[in-house]
Amino acid sequence: MFGGLLQSVSFVSPWVLVGLLSLPALWWLLRIMPPAPRRIDFPALRLLIGLQTDEKTPNNAPWWLILLRLLAAAAVIVAFAHPVLNPTNPLPASGPLVLVVDDDWSSAGGWDRRIEVLSGLVDEAARANKQVFLATTASTDGTAPVDRGVLRPPQAKAVLQSLSPKPWAGDRAAVLAMMENWRFDGSANVFWASNGLAGGDYAGFAERLQRLGSLTVLTPEATDGPLALSSPEKGATDLVFKVRRAIGGVDETIPFIARAVDGRALAREEIFFDADTLESEISIELPASLRNELARVEPEQPRGAAAVSLVDERWRQRPVGLISESALDVGPALLSESYYVRRALEPIGQLSHGPLDILMRTEQAVIVAPDSARLSDADRANLTGWLEQGGVLVRFAGPRLAEDADDDLTPVRLRRGGRVLGGAMLWTEPLTLGAFSRNSPFLGLEPPGDVRILRQVLAEPSLDLDTKTWARLEDGTPLITADPRGTGWIVLVHTTANADWSDLALSGIFVEILERLIDLSNGVGATEEGGNTLLPPDQVMNGFGRLGDPPTNARPISLDGLNAETPTALNPPGFYGDETMRRAFNLGDKVWEAQAPETLPPGVSPAAYRAGETVDLKPWLILLAFALLLIDGAVTLFMRGFRPQARLKAGTAAGLVFFAALSLSTGERALAQTADAETIAALGGTVLAYVVTGDEGIDSTSRAGLHGLSLILNRRTAVEAVDPIGVDVRRDELAFFPLLYWPVTGSQQPLDDITVDRLNAFMATGGTILFDTRDQATGGVGPERFEALRQIAAGLDIPRLDRIGPEHVLTKSFYLMQDFPGRWTGSGLWVESGGEASNDSVSRVIVGGNDWAAAWAVDELGQPLFATVPGGERQREMAYRFGVNLVMYTLTGNYKADQVHIPAILERLGQ
Repeated sequence: MFGGLLQSVSFVSPWVLVGLLSLPALWWLLRIMPPAPRRIDFPALRLLIGLQTDEKTPNNAPWWLILLRLLAAAAVIVAFAHPVLNPTNPLPASGPLVLVVDDDWSSAGGWDRRIEVLSGLVDEAARANKQVFLATTASTDGTAPVDRGVLRPPQAKAVLQSLSPKPWAGDRAAVLAMMENWRFDGSANVFWASNGLAGGDYAGFAERLQRLGSLTVLTPEATDGPLALSSPEKGATDLVFKVRRAIGGVDETIPFIARAVDGRALAREEIFFDADTLESEISIELPASLRNELARVEPEQPRGAAAVSLVDERWRQRPVGLISESALDVGPALLSESYYVRRALEPIGQLSHGPLDILMRTEQAVIVAPDSARLSDADRANLTGWLEQGGVLVRFAGPRLAEDADDDLTPVRLRRGGRVLGGAMLWTEPLTLGAFSRNSPFLGLEPPGDVRILRQVLAEPSLDLDTKTWARLEDGTPLITADPRGTGWIVLVHTTANADWSDLALSGIFVEILERLIDLSNGVGATEEGGNTLLPPDQVMNGFGRLGDPPTNARPISLDGLNAETPTALNPPGFYGDETMRRAFNLGDKVWEAQAPETLPPGVSPAAYRAGETVDLKPWLILLAFALLLIDGAVTLFMRGFRPQARLKAGTAAGLVFFAALSLSTGERALAQTADAETIAALGGTVLAYVVTGDEGIDSTSRAGLHGLSLILNRRTAVEAVDPIGVDVRRDELAFFPLLYWPVTGSQQPLDDITVDRLNAFMATGGTILFDTRDQATGGVGPERFEALRQIAAGLDIPRLDRIGPEHVLTKSFYLMQDFPGRWTGSGLWVESGGEASNDSVSRVIVGGNDWAAAWAVDELGQPLFATVPGGERQREMAYRFGVNLVMYTLTGNYKADQVHIPAILERLGQ
């Protein structure tokens, strides 16, 4: 057992162990050092006659005390030799450590684990006094990879911590070109942090790395491997997404979440892969109202940008109303105009049919009026107002409209009668469709050659007829015309919706034309100029698949480019366009064929991303040495006849605690000193505090958010705010802080009685706690956070809370506002009813869920860290204003509330 333990321990400075040879000499020195002589009062000489004592003074120290001192000395010597238990990934080669990191789209799964493993290698290089070379395969801005040169281990570790996956492919060839400039002695210890994919000349890249020294390829496991999700395929009632994983070999269940624009979870579906399966599909079925809110589908645990499928308006169902005499379709099906329209629209829209007055009772994006539909004057007035508000009216011509040429609910003036093409007594032949106009939404559709038009209603010639014509027959006469009305459109198909006048309704192009017309209600109008139209980046994804503001170097992309090009650093995946047209640029479709290599090149050592359980024994040995020396000191004092009083016992205990903290200077002492320094700094200005949850991501967001709010306070108000402080409510002093920001997480434990008493005392002396449930942070309010909030508030002295009213002081303490958005919107704000007089009418507890810290959060350069949705920067400004109001409210108490009494006070003074 002891042999195995010794084999698992290595020493950074083994030569220090030579000091153990001095222990025999130390034993000898300690034995010849007798304890101090006893002191007794000297009596008269006659009292000494016959005096005898049984206690003898030894001439050396007891053996067990000597052994105690030798153990302390041995612990110090071994500690300075820096022992490490279970050392990870030893670096046997004489040269430096070379790290090559794939940080492209396929590396997001298990990213933190990868960085942890690589950081462990850097720590090993530090212990071995080796230099580090570090290269990444993915460019940050579309240029060549950065050559960082020779790095010291602390520098390399800082670079690793700053890395994050990119939502585009890496360039391994560029890394090889950069390596040509590297110069070092000896054989390198090369570790390739691979993404697990075979692309980019995998074998050649590995062979080139082997020339530097021994090569170890770190590969992800299947559960962290690359995952691709396709764009959806539209079904009648659902959306179907194909899923592909690059690495198989194990059974895997992957849950996917369908989310709205504001992050709310709309649906959750699981997909199962057995060990031999790489491809599968999921079907997401939503009610029409929720389907139209769908913005993205992503795995529950981040697996990269390729695993996220963005959904734009092309995949949304729009409510379409078909005017008919009744909700029941009467008459022979094949003769009815509504029959063909229904068959075409049911797969692509939320279709309802019936009289117009019934259809108008519900929201409709498009209304289709066949020629058989009779429109009264009231119907025309209703349709005119509806068109002004953005509706799209699609009308079909026929015998009724051919005789009513004065109908004003058409895009162009019509010629009475109709044009008949072909027949036994006519010289003319039926005509086919011509090319679609470049200013029409049909651009890109291919007119079929087998569609024949037998009869049409002609348009009267006019100066603007050409611009209003979207489709023509082969002789150039208009077949589909359109004209904007307000923010809506009125479209006329100059033939019938059934097979009486043409076979257009029997063709596939009929469905495509109606689908394009439905898209008009979403801004895809006649102003779109085909495939060369450039769409600016609106929101782009990072390597983990999260949406954010586009970088400054992001470029617009054409409509054709969205389909043909692969995302790059200059065109990241995300949403492109503006409020008139927004298109999704997904990565999953473009990297669908990615796969893992079948075999590794010869001579390559494979390894998984698994961090070893390395334990640094140095601080523990120093702690042991101090403890032994303290015991030795106490025993020595006792043997000298010194009897410590209670106060000295307490001092000894305090000394033990102090030296224990001192021995762990890299941990506990640093935290204690930081807390003391922050507490002292808190006395020099207003400090906003947040509750430390233990979740690193949430705590860093809280700190960055309160830092951003402090900057705003200093800039706009007389408040002199200093850097925020994270507090542990179980042990830290809270009296310094007027406001405590508390992000609620599902993992928070119930408070003990002592902590509850401390929080009650904090609120009773004027403190305010803002509980933020962050409702949309993970796609809706989770029951675990509601439960956590109930557990936190269970023992607190909190009276009844009411939703904030329009006259509450918080709505006017600095800015006038009635809404309190954060990163998200829609969550209400609850405050204490009335307020206690002892708290100057300030609510002791405020509860909301808009994730305010994320909206306030800024980086070192003052740039926002998170997007605010759906309102963008305007919403962030309102979030800052809420933060200012909140701080002024907690600091000024009822001062603002008293202002409402000023007119009455002045009136009394005037009397």
